[in-house]
Amino acid sequence: MAGVPASLSGRDVGSFAYLTVKDRIPQILTKVIDTLHRHKSEFFEKHGEEGVEAEKKAISLLSKLRNELQTDKPIIPLVEKFVDTDIWNQYLEYQQSLINESDGKSRWFYSPWLFVECYMYRRIHEAIIQSPPINYFDVFKESKEQNFYESQESIIALCTHLQQLITTIEDLDENQLKDEFFKLLQISLWGNKCDLSLSGGESRSQKTDVVNSLENLKPFILVNDVEHLWSLLRNCKKTREKASVISVYIVLDNSGFELVTDLILANFLLSSKLATEVHFYGKMIPWFVSDTTIHDFNWLIEQVKHANHKWMSKCGADWEDYIKMGKWVYHDHIFWTLPHEYCAMPQVAPDLYAELQKAHLILFKGDLNYRKLTGDRKWEFSVPFHQALNGFHPAPLCAIRTLKAETQVGLQPGQGEQLMASEPSWWTTGKYGIFQYDGPL
Repeated sequence: MAGVPASLSGRDVGSFAYLTVKDRIPQILTKVIDTLHRHKSEFFEKHGEEGVEAEKKAISLLSKLRNELQTDKPIIPLVEKFVDTDIWNQYLEYQQSLINESDGKSRWFYSPWLFVECYMYRRIHEAIIQSPPINYFDVFKESKEQNFYESQESIIALCTHLQQLITTIEDLDENQLKDEFFKLLQISLWGNKCDLSLSGGESRSQKTDVVNSLENLKPFILVNDVEHLWSLLRNCKKTREKASVISVYIVLDNSGFELVTDLILANFLLSSKLATEVHFYGKMIPWFVSDTTIHDFNWLIEQVKHANHKWMSKCGADWEDYIKMGKWVYHDHIFWTLPHEYCAMPQVAPDLYAELQKAHLILFKGDLNYRKLTGDRKWEFSVPFHQALNGFHPAPLCAIRTLKAETQVGLQPGQGEQLMASEPSWWTTGKYGIFQYDGPL
């Protein structure tokens, strides 16, 4: 990878990467341990003494992990056999081969931040699968569900907006349709603020009506390539023969409120005929506290369907129908929870890359996807997005994220420096957002 800058890492004292490894990750581990403690009686009821012993074992493994991290011990290979264990351990060897330290070991503060953060979540999963019969337990399930419940009013407002829009969608002219498309894209963007890994697992629910806040939030969109998305999908719609499909793929980020905003957008894409099918990609295992798994996806649709509000329950019923009809398809793949940046996908997961190549447009939601798209590196702010993707171009794609990590490319000359001078933490608080497109113009 000649010509790419160094990875972000915890060795840069005071950086967001450093503070994550030093404070946020141990805080998340402590919450995970507390969660297991609180479910002790449930494990006993379900599994008797065996459940209690399993809970103790998982807590012991997680306490050991927290100690390794806080004392900057070498990063050790995974031991429990799982579908990705060998790939992870090969990656660990690769990381060690890059190190010049005297003992040649990867350590928490000196290895790339993206790698150690992913590794921590993978070790949490290992601690759980090493502890049967509680090896099914999602340690983040409660906080994801709480985020959904606490965002009810905002979800009702969104579902109402969508259902009213759908009743008039046939009567909208092209400009009105375009405005609605841009609105729902922005809602999906700001939904990305509800990130539980950023808050260390503390509640980040959505309390306000996003629809009415959009105008005030516009100045905080630093790169806005939505016109390209409109042109691309409108042209697909115009040139589509009766039998052919328009596929939009959404690589999901957080469940809860953000997932609702993504499903609302996906619903609009079908209702407006800008797409004929939407494919969703989620995680195979619990990840980064609030990332979407198949269980979260199905659970949320079920909750929306059974809501005590006519427009909300109508949305849930429609979404269930889309799944039954094959217009919405959920996929997962182990690659999404590997530490690799996306430019490695053709080698590491050629089947997934081939699948993505079938898309007319891929939307990558959220910060972790952005970090993996750009390699989580110390890029100059004005480096073109296309360049930072380092050869990853399966299909036209757009990154939709609120900024919560110290990597951002594709800004106007001087734009990043200007923000840095007035707001040193501008790129880690989730205050700013981007729609960054790569594909034919």
